Amino acid sequence: METKAGISNQNTMLLEETFYVLTKKNCIFKVKLSTGGLHLIKDSDKHFEEQIIPIKDIIGCQCLRSKRKTRKCTCQSLPRSNSLQVVEENSIDLDDTDISAYLYIYAYIFQGTKSSTRKRERTIVTLRFRSFDRYEDNYKEAQRWRCVIKNLIKGENVTLSNISEFSLNHKVKETRRLLVLCNPKSGAGKGKQIFQQKVAPILNEAEIPYDLYMTKHANFAREFVRTANLFQWTGIIVVGGDGIVFEVVNGLFERWDWAEIVKYLPIGVVPGGSGNGLARSIAHHSCEPYMSTPTLPATLAAVRGHVVPMDLVRVETTKQIMFSFLSVGWGLLSDIDIESERLRVLGGTRFTVWSVARLIGLRSYGGKLWYIPAEYSLPESKEIFTPTASMGSNLNLPAEVQLESQGARQRVDSWYSARSKRSAYFSAGGSSYQSTADSGVDHGDVGTSSESPGRLYGPPSQLPCLTTPLGDVWKCISGRFVMVHASYQSHLGEECFFAPEARLNDGRIWMLVVKAGASRTQLLQFMLGLSTGAHATPEKGDIGNFIELIPVSAFRIEPDMTERGYMTVDGEHVDYGPIQAEIFAELGRVMVP
Repeated sequence: METKAGISNQNTMLLEETFYVLTKKNCIFKVKLSTGGLHLIKDSDKHFEEQIIPIKDIIGCQCLRSKRKTRKCTCQSLPRSNSLQVVEENSIDLDDTDISAYLYIYAYIFQGTKSSTRKRERTIVTLRFRSFDRYEDNYKEAQRWRCVIKNLIKGENVTLSNISEFSLNHKVKETRRLLVLCNPKSGAGKGKQIFQQKVAPILNEAEIPYDLYMTKHANFAREFVRTANLFQWTGIIVVGGDGIVFEVVNGLFERWDWAEIVKYLPIGVVPGGSGNGLARSIAHHSCEPYMSTPTLPATLAAVRGHVVPMDLVRVETTKQIMFSFLSVGWGLLSDIDIESERLRVLGGTRFTVWSVARLIGLRSYGGKLWYIPAEYSLPESKEIFTPTASMGSNLNLPAEVQLESQGARQRVDSWYSARSKRSAYFSAGGSSYQSTADSGVDHGDVGTSSESPGRLYGPPSQLPCLTTPLGDVWKCISGRFVMVHASYQSHLGEECFFAPEARLNDGRIWMLVVKAGASRTQLLQFMLGLSTGAHATPEKGDIGNFIELIPVSAFRIEPDMTERGYMTVDGEHVDYGPIQAEIFAELGRVMVP
């Protein structure tokens, strides 16, 4: 939460009301709504305190009514809870005798001051309006507050002169509708559970409608994105690991209208896989707490609608062309990634286990590495396509704050309990779940394996053909390598801080080169440093003689084809052989918190 200083004087007060805390007597709160936030002003026993919940931390609000109390059995011996439960306005279970209207305000606010302990905490502020003798009048007042808050969340310019226009319009039109693609088998196989328990409740609180599709086979998401009418949605949310993100990105570039769709449709990433490199990088880019609630930053990004441009990389092998959002690898890290697939049930722990195995059976690979330093940038991709970017409290209130406008009653039950009978698949905004059979998408001409991709579009390459000799601007390193790994994001995984200086749209590829000759002890030190970023600044004379992190704009790897190994693009296995890549700055768009 933000303090009073620097906020209250800068914001225009729009609404004001006096409430009593439901659980305490003689405790009065004056609640004020300004253009910057919700002000909770506590006035009890001559003690005055103020707490502000910023508008940017509020995701939604709903008007509800109390639920009719019923007894299941006349001989019921256990005492029944007196907690007031609430239902929606059109519910058949509403209590006609209660004239109060309840406004539930959902916020996710920062707690803690240290970066290591800072996190967001779910907070519900419940305002009970009962100043009038008729429910209709209390409901009208609650709706007035709701409409102003919803419009402030949307970024509307609400002022004292036009507040009546916003408060009288009880219908707050939601123009967004999200496409959710969920891989139920990603990571440890908890993709469906993550969506039901972590994502859907927040989308419901924000009243954002969505359509959910569960992936049924490899490349389902790629085919869906390539063939569907994507203009019916305003964003794509992917729930899973980096694999499903790879499918969605390349599905977009297999559309003939790719230039329009990548500019129009941002991607949000909810981590549910083993690596989750992009989701972790987005949180790092936004200075948003990620551990220990990794799904929260991405879901908040989806409901807030903030979008920034992101670099993409065009990758070419002898057999295929693809667009990459994370990394290209050859050697140690790629070996660990591919060979640890057999341990997928362990989730992210599989990388640690297989890292030990690969250090014991250490390999090196011969070949040549060519690259263009970042200072010799390629022609700006904007000449081809230019996307646009939209683009700790003193009150110690509990996570669920309950207030009412008159009197003192038992506190309202939580929103989850009030709606527990509701399926997590459906939101109040008219969301839906779809399976393969009823998706409404024609997959008749689309294969079900990675061997039948559609035609790839996207901006053309600015590099020589893969089989063509390179010019003088290219630098070359030849010899034997433990690994060459190029990333355009700060993190390759939740625990892999690969390129500390990398940003989502810095126009650079960060290429880590580890030459053969380092001892296993030195390589273990290097691997341990990946979790903190210490590997990026090694001391010369130790492993620093074998490792180098180079910012580049393009590179080519030419491995010795008498040996065999693994090459990966965004963690996906590609054919072993020559490979080259080039950066296209700000080509994609992603949702950020």
